[in-house]
Amino acid sequence: MRILVFFFLLISSNLFAQKTIWLDAEMSKTNQSNAKYYKVGDELNGEVSFFYKGRTIYRKVYYLNGKPDGRFFEYYKTGEIKTIGNYENGVKEGSWKTYYVNGKIKEKGKYKNGEKVGIWKTFYKNL
Repeated sequence: MRILVFFFLLISSNLFAQKTIWLDAEMSKTNQSNAKYYKVGDELNGEVSFFYKGRTIYRKVYYLNGKPDGRFFEYYKTGEIKTIGNYENGVKEGSWKTYYVNGKIKEKGKYKNGEKVGIWKTFYKNL
């Protein structure tokens, strides 16, 4: 009976195993030795997380039908938030903010149809 349970667990774990996709600096598929980032699974729907090779989160992006659509989060290697923004149908849209590693705001502004619009504010690191 133990052997049967063992084989069942082994087979079911292999069915749910997801493929690791290795990515270079331009976020193009590559092999593990040339990779800078990785993600788990082939799907680009729903929340998709990308990681630095050291397992720290790099980006969290919401996808719909293979295109970014929704909130976008980017992180420094230390885990602090770097960028927060929004995509609509694969195009930057709405408010975007970039932060220094110390958590202070670096830049903020808005996108319309993927283009910067209006006033963009940049802040000094020491303020």
